[in-house]
Amino acid sequence: MLSFRPTFFVLFLSALLLGSCTGYQKLLKSGDVNKKYEAAIQYYDKGDFFKAGTLLEDLIPLLKGRPEAEKAQFYFANTNYRQRNYVLSAYYFKSFFETYPNSQYAEESTFLYAKSLFRDSPGFELDQTNTYTAIESIQDFLNRYPTSQFRPEAEKMSQELQRKLEVKAFESARLYYQLRYYQSAVTALGSFQQQFPSSAYNEEAAFLKFSAQYDLAKESVEEKQRDRYLEAIAFYQSLVDNYPQSKRLKEAESMYANARDEVAKLKPKDATAVK
Repeated sequence: MLSFRPTFFVLFLSALLLGSCTGYQKLLKSGDVNKKYEAAIQYYDKGDFFKAGTLLEDLIPLLKGRPEAEKAQFYFANTNYRQRNYVLSAYYFKSFFETYPNSQYAEESTFLYAKSLFRDSPGFELDQTNTYTAIESIQDFLNRYPTSQFRPEAEKMSQELQRKLEVKAFESARLYYQLRYYQSAVTALGSFQQQFPSSAYNEEAAFLKFSAQYDLAKESVEEKQRDRYLEAIAFYQSLVDNYPQSKRLKEAESMYANARDEVAKLKPKDATAVK
């Protein structure tokens, strides 16, 4: 008899689960709005966001005009967020706070809208349109609720997104350099320095901008070389002034010396005219 106990236990659990699923299926087909709503809230409170969300999605059109509608819509948006359906949760949270701007859930829904966009922000190597939208939504939340309990987390999210844009901008500029598009690299690296003046990448950006300008001058036609070498020398001096302890100075010094030699050999444009 003892050998049959495990089998009996498995069958017993299966029966319980089947009964549970059958009860849930009955709820889905039920026309009893009150019973369905109570079950949805119970599932939500237990953390079963799939079942809660499925029931709430059916209920929301039926609850219009009833006091339960507000809570149902907020919970439904949150079931999507908890299941990591961030595009959907962003849509439903935004719909909620636009529909119920004075709701007790308005502040949290505005924050979770921003957080959904934050979660949906792609890696730095991809297009960052969603990241800019997320930053704007976070700033909008901070403007609306300056004393919110969610403010520290919102500010942390904003900083993380800004760092992502910073990495994106630097890596894009460096890619121009690696691909030997030196003119584009100089422009992009200069823009990066202006946009992110406190960035930890600025030392490397300063070196790469000098190196790109030096290579640009070296590969230019003779009539453009002198001016471009002079600009490279100015970039070197800026590198030395701003980062006197830079590990890239030794590498930069040889290019700087060559640039000075080339400038000495090349005549200014007006000196080429026949006297």
